[in-house]
Amino acid sequence: MLKPTHLHRIDLNLLVLFQAVLEELHVGRAATRLHISASAVSHGLTRLRRLLNDPLFLRTPKGVVPTARAAELAEPIADILARATHVVASAEPFNPETSTRRFSIGAPDGVSAVLLRPLLNELQRLAPRVDVSVRQLLPTHGETSPERAWREAFADLEVREMDVAIVPSPHIPTRFHRRALYTEDFVLAMRPDHDYAKDPSLSRYCESEHLMVSLRGDPHGFVDTALEQRGMRRRVALTVPNFMFALAVVADTNMIAALPRHFASMYASRFDVKLCELPFPAGKSELHAIVPKVALLDAGVAWLFELVCDQASANRRINRAKKSASRMLR
Repeated sequence: MLKPTHLHRIDLNLLVLFQAVLEELHVGRAATRLHISASAVSHGLTRLRRLLNDPLFLRTPKGVVPTARAAELAEPIADILARATHVVASAEPFNPETSTRRFSIGAPDGVSAVLLRPLLNELQRLAPRVDVSVRQLLPTHGETSPERAWREAFADLEVREMDVAIVPSPHIPTRFHRRALYTEDFVLAMRPDHDYAKDPSLSRYCESEHLMVSLRGDPHGFVDTALEQRGMRRRVALTVPNFMFALAVVADTNMIAALPRHFASMYASRFDVKLCELPFPAGKSELHAIVPKVALLDAGVAWLFELVCDQASANRRINRAKKSASRMLR
């Protein structure tokens, strides 16, 4: 056990480092997650080994494995970090009516455009002085593993660069609290007088000029993969960096674009754009709001998380009511 006289030697960041290495089982990945160099992680581990008188992590060809002592320390250290976070967060009680905090929410742009409008309305009503920064989330470029596609978002949440994130993936580490928001799929957007609307066939679809949303300009996406499985191809005539831009371009050109259904349904009428079903099954994704479990000890973050989830639930109820009314009018 560490002697009381040694407490002055403890840097709380060393415990954060320990937790990152334990969860990543790799020095390089832990360094990426903490936004420091691999040598800084190695130096921190050396200090921890001296303090705790144990090797803690043993190197393997694929990374590191914890010693028995490290495994024993995992839960107590996680508890220490949670309590430290709570102490800092509770220094000033959170009151949404008077708070001037700025929160950061990360989401793909097709999601933030759906949730932001009702969220802002509620913020104006409940917390008029709270500010929000919205960050666009993207899967890690070139990552083929679904379990690691959103690891950059997870890392930013843990270092508190973001407060809440929304990701279209079920592969969420257990250290995060999650809440399912809604299921998303894609529809086809075009001008109301587009030829495809008169003959919505797969062959006519492939013959059309396509617009694709791609932040990096890559013209190959899930649609192309689905077509390749059927031995077919399309021409992506243009890529644009976000869905709102895509709607504006589709409205003024002969291009068609696959867009998230909730987003397109909310904004298509503003651009006088017609929506149709895709001529092939494209799959669905479940959107989850996530936050580090330890961050929920911060009353402000917990309040924001519940507010985001409540607005998603309200949107679902409104959409169901609209669909029911539409069926009754047919």
